[in-house]
Amino acid sequence: MTQPSLTTSQPYRAALNGCWASLMLEELMRLGVQHVCIAPGSRSTPLTLAAAKLTQLTIHTHFDERGLGFLALGLAKASQSPVAVIVTSGTAVANLLPAVAETGLTGEKLVLLTSDRPAELIQCGANQAIRQHGIFSDHVSHFLDVPSPSLDIDPNWLLCAVDDVMQQQQLRGGSVHFNCHYPEPLYGDDVDFSDYLTPVAQWQQDHTSYCQHQALLSSTTATIDPTQWQTLCAQKGVIVAGRLVANELKAVQQLASALGWPLLVDPQAGGSSDYAGFDGWLQNAACQHHLQQAQVLLQFGGRIVSKRLLQLIGSQTWQSFLLIDPLAGRLDPNHRRSQRIQANVEAWAQAAIALTTESVHSQWALPLVEASQRYFDIVAAHGNRFSELGLAAQVMQWITPQTELFLGNSMIVRLLDMCAKLPLTATFANRGASGIDGLIATTAGVQRARKAPLVCLIGDTSLLYDLNSLALLHQQQYPIVIIVTNNDGGGIFDMLPVPDQQKDDFYRMPHGFEFSHAAAMFGLQYCAPTSLTAAETAIREGQLQAGTTLVEIKTPAGEAGSMLKTLFAEVEHATLF
Repeated sequence: MTQPSLTTSQPYRAALNGCWASLMLEELMRLGVQHVCIAPGSRSTPLTLAAAKLTQLTIHTHFDERGLGFLALGLAKASQSPVAVIVTSGTAVANLLPAVAETGLTGEKLVLLTSDRPAELIQCGANQAIRQHGIFSDHVSHFLDVPSPSLDIDPNWLLCAVDDVMQQQQLRGGSVHFNCHYPEPLYGDDVDFSDYLTPVAQWQQDHTSYCQHQALLSSTTATIDPTQWQTLCAQKGVIVAGRLVANELKAVQQLASALGWPLLVDPQAGGSSDYAGFDGWLQNAACQHHLQQAQVLLQFGGRIVSKRLLQLIGSQTWQSFLLIDPLAGRLDPNHRRSQRIQANVEAWAQAAIALTTESVHSQWALPLVEASQRYFDIVAAHGNRFSELGLAAQVMQWITPQTELFLGNSMIVRLLDMCAKLPLTATFANRGASGIDGLIATTAGVQRARKAPLVCLIGDTSLLYDLNSLALLHQQQYPIVIIVTNNDGGGIFDMLPVPDQQKDDFYRMPHGFEFSHAAAMFGLQYCAPTSLTAAETAIREGQLQAGTTLVEIKTPAGEAGSMLKTLFAEVEHATLF
């Protein structure tokens, strides 16, 4: 190999593109990137080939950039580590926005490596060139426009720039965006850049990042004022578990037990409590009145599903409101006066347990345990036949101990919140933007990171939206069951005060489709049970065999909404304790 001249002459362009891309991918790997998601493209060749050379990385591919972004989101959500995404220029970049917007709200770490035309080809009529500079706006935590590779720019600048961006991600969470301008040619022979790389020669010989940054937020310790804590313990309190990562709920449950306070568990927390079904029994005035005795609210994690619980939090006069979440920023949509604590949930809960003595108000909310039990008796009476409500009331009893969950949005997550007791297992959802896009792709990413049996519950419109991503579920190594509730459109709108005369045309949008042919197209196992017994059999068997099983639950349009209204009316007037 020959040494390049000091000018970036045409024969060296392809090799220098690859050199810069290799520096970036190597440094990202040293900073914790283990997975790279790649879509096809020519302009992204330097990044793609650089990633392929690093055998320590796990490579994932998908032909659909929108699905690719959500696949990466699922990997990042489940692995709790940064995941790189490589796409070509043009609208390929724009298709990442939905997944990026979700990470901007929920903190998963994506590292977007987008390829771009060189500056001289932007806004001059060149093919596949759009304005990519700042395309994700403030949905990303940091943006760096990486110039076209040049021998006039030292390689240590590039490593320092990568380290600085990744440190911003470490502090703030969310996605970061490197927009890399690559001039042609993109393909060529190798070149010896050893002289050019002399400033980073020592870095090349070791395995640590070029720059070292000290973490400010401890993941293992938390500090609590003992005096303040004893004051809180002397009052009536309630604990809310919102969006938590796997295994965090156990520490919150232990704290609730030590205090003797009621624990209200959101579906995203990955479990339940003796106070399950609160989104249903809170419609009973006596239950609301009893819970309103609480003076202290401890909330672990944001993004609460239950509207009734959010309304209670917003209307209650709290003497103290503590909201604990590792993410920075505001997480209370009611804008109540609170103590916002940015800390690891498990570490904070364990620190609180160490300071906790038996409260004089221990078990003050026990009547609500009885209310929960009676509420579920009512649910059982309404959910004993084949319906969406019946599925929601019973499906969690069919989940095996090893199986994890992914919950879709719209109707299904609300039905589970109202009617189910979720098992203590890792549970995932996209409840930041709460969109219906990319749910199958995110599910695929979650399972690839967790490597465990998984059940995903999703609505029909959500599945139609992400149909391309069924390709990601072909030839799965681990069992995965996709349960789709097909009520012929947006059933969630049956619960909302939308205009009746336009409900079908502009809200529910009936489609008349079923998914047997989609399952066949992507090589998935399929069944459409017509009874709860048959559904149970299919779902249980699907958790025990490798590959993907699509279980379609077909129900009449509008049935779930009508059944819920009947249930709510009975609960409202029932004597629950």
